[in-house]
Amino acid sequence: MPEKEIVLTYEGLKAREEELEYLKTQKRKEISEKIKVALGFGDLSENAEYDEAKNEQAEVEMRIVKLEKMLKNAKVIDDDDISTEMVTLGCKVKVYDMDFEEEAEYYIVGSTEADPNKNKLSDESPVGRALIGAKAGDVVTVEAPNGEFQVKVLEITR
Repeated sequence: MPEKEIVLTYEGLKAREEELEYLKTQKRKEISEKIKVALGFGDLSENAEYDEAKNEQAEVEMRIVKLEKMLKNAKVIDDDDISTEMVTLGCKVKVYDMDFEEEAEYYIVGSTEADPNKNKLSDESPVGRALIGAKAGDVVTVEAPNGEFQVKVLEITR
């Protein structure tokens, strides 16, 4: 079965490549040192430091595999492909929340890059899904878990 294509912005690709490099070069060495120190404590059957280090090692190795798979299947959004005519992956969109009467700006990204704290919304999130395909001036209805609300698209940029 073919792997799911992962859509990333150039910024998202770089962040994942840097994380992978860090995990492979620095984090592995740190964990290796922790294991050596823990082995020095003797009896492994009751060695919490050793168990913790081995668990951390397993988590890091799983993350490395996940990142490698993600990067292998990554499709990077080219800035030239980002439309400012309608909301698409990779664009920034300024909206007006009609219920709260306030403006917000979102960056529409793939699910692996989503970070609501940085206003990076997944195209699969309720707001992202509602905005995809909308044009400046459109009013869209967002179907959120807490109920529906409307936002007006004010501006679309790269």
